[in-house]
Amino acid sequence: MPYYRRLSVDRQRELEGHIQVLLREKYFEGCGGLVLTDEVKVLIAGQASVLLLNREDHYFPWMRTVLVYPHSFVGNGRSVGPAGMVTEGPSWRQGESWYTPGSGGPVVLSWADTLAGAADAHDGRNLVLHEFAHQLDADSGAVEGVPFLPDAASRERWKRVMARAQGELARRWSMGMGSVLNPYGLQNPAEFFAVSVEAFFERGTELRSEFPEWYGQLEQYFQQDPAGQCEGCRAAQGVA
Repeated sequence: MPYYRRLSVDRQRELEGHIQVLLREKYFEGCGGLVLTDEVKVLIAGQASVLLLNREDHYFPWMRTVLVYPHSFVGNGRSVGPAGMVTEGPSWRQGESWYTPGSGGPVVLSWADTLAGAADAHDGRNLVLHEFAHQLDADSGAVEGVPFLPDAASRERWKRVMARAQGELARRWSMGMGSVLNPYGLQNPAEFFAVSVEAFFERGTELRSEFPEWYGQLEQYFQQDPAGQCEGCRAAQGVA
């Protein structure tokens, strides 16, 4: 998990504490023949704990179980593509994050994709961050791209800024410009939030450059500044 080495010593200790809590409070289960080891549990909990740094203790209260498959798995669901095409039925998936009020999750992950996401802290693709972002989204009582925020004004501002950013993402991809954000986020606000979280922590400098207002919302919510953190790491290493 190279991202761990980008953290200050204090934040590393905080992360380790969060890992201990998640290992104690959540149930991990290997599926499809996966042998559940400490490596599996600690790496998943470690990546999920990145979302908890500098914030009040949270620990994903709606989620109680993490199911881990060796590779991609077949799941049932409904998805809407960027062009509006609706696809329903079984499909191969890398991960899922379930939310039913009062039922508690689960989060379902492919171990192969979990490893790949952890190995590269700069590609903006991280399965654990994505699926646990959905759990944060559920804090508001619905999975709609808006996590729990302290007041109505904050929620309305979040929705406005997010809608503008999602519109800008659609514009960029329609013009062939590309973006730091995965076009998968064009499906709906929930997926837009999840892919934004991946980019925020792994490609923060680029996200801040492309979507400064949206980056500011994420920075305020997470109480973290990955772009500034990355710049500080480069400065410490003498990299221009």
